[in-house]
Amino acid sequence: MKIRAMVAHAPGAPLVEEVLDLAPPGPGEVLIEIIASGLCHTDLSQLEGKAAPYPFPIVVGHEGAGVVREVGAGVTSVKPGDHVVPLGIGECGDCGNCRSGVTNLCEKFLAEIMTQPSPFSLNGQKVSAYSGVGSLAEFVVVPERNTALIRPDVPFTLACTIGCSVATGVGAVLHTAHVDAGATVAVFGLGGIGLNVVQGARLAGASRIIGVDINPARNAQGRRFGMTDFVNGAHDDAVEAIRNLTGGGVDFAFECVGNTTLMQQAFDCTRIGWGCTVVLGVPPDGQMLQLMPFAIQLGRTVKGSFMGNIKGRSQLPGLLDHFVAGRLNLNDLVTHRLPMAQVNQGFDLMKNGEAVRCVVSFKDTKP
Repeated sequence: MKIRAMVAHAPGAPLVEEVLDLAPPGPGEVLIEIIASGLCHTDLSQLEGKAAPYPFPIVVGHEGAGVVREVGAGVTSVKPGDHVVPLGIGECGDCGNCRSGVTNLCEKFLAEIMTQPSPFSLNGQKVSAYSGVGSLAEFVVVPERNTALIRPDVPFTLACTIGCSVATGVGAVLHTAHVDAGATVAVFGLGGIGLNVVQGARLAGASRIIGVDINPARNAQGRRFGMTDFVNGAHDDAVEAIRNLTGGGVDFAFECVGNTTLMQQAFDCTRIGWGCTVVLGVPPDGQMLQLMPFAIQLGRTVKGSFMGNIKGRSQLPGLLDHFVAGRLNLNDLVTHRLPMAQVNQGFDLMKNGEAVRCVVSFKDTKP
């Protein structure tokens, strides 16, 4: 079928609307009409060529929500008309990793991470689908294991955020760091991921949640999600400020930007003996994080977290239950709703710090 999609033809080039050919769903695959899609910093990194694992031309977007329109042979967990979120990390449910109970990194995802097939083509040329999704398109085709069934009473413009920013931030707190009640937390970078770390820490019962950002507007925004203290990283020594606020350092620190200097600061502000640093941000290709072994031997740990260590099909839909129950704030997360024709402006809003989360759509973007 012919579909509209926003395509980047080269690093640094603006997204342009193209009419692509979309392969039909085969056995075990699902055709999804994308109603809304959030814009993420990792999409921007791909577009700018800073961390670009997929070849150009490409359809970016991996934070979508929509409606199942067709299913291939053998699909049993979803049917036409269901509301779903397409997943960058699938969950087969059968491999050792899926059965382990400790990771969301399905073995089938790991085997295909750099070679995922794409259903998109333009004049016979393959067009990559970022993260195996490519949600800046009218329709996508993904495997059933990459399809999460969600409740139908949440607007698509909010539901799409659980596909990345909410899962990554909240999940890193609950499923990677296992923050406990009464703990102290520092969050470096208060964008879409960082603010979800903040509200994940609030959900976990953290006693003090310190946000660090160079954008002063994040002070008021962060407090709406549960932040208790703000450190302006443009003017203050963040490590010293956090140590002073906590009497020696936080129990948990999260880096949400993809900046190795901030990763070092996050590590340095954790408490000797048991402090845990969680790395969420994706730095430019080739950058390295260097830590002195003795600093780790003093009881600190460093963890990585990919999409919050949340299993996509079995755990991710529950985030919307938290929203409906009033435990998660998605309304303040989505600050801009734009038509798909303005997607480049949406990325500009992200870069200049005006937006927390932009949601775009080929359809009406009102809730």
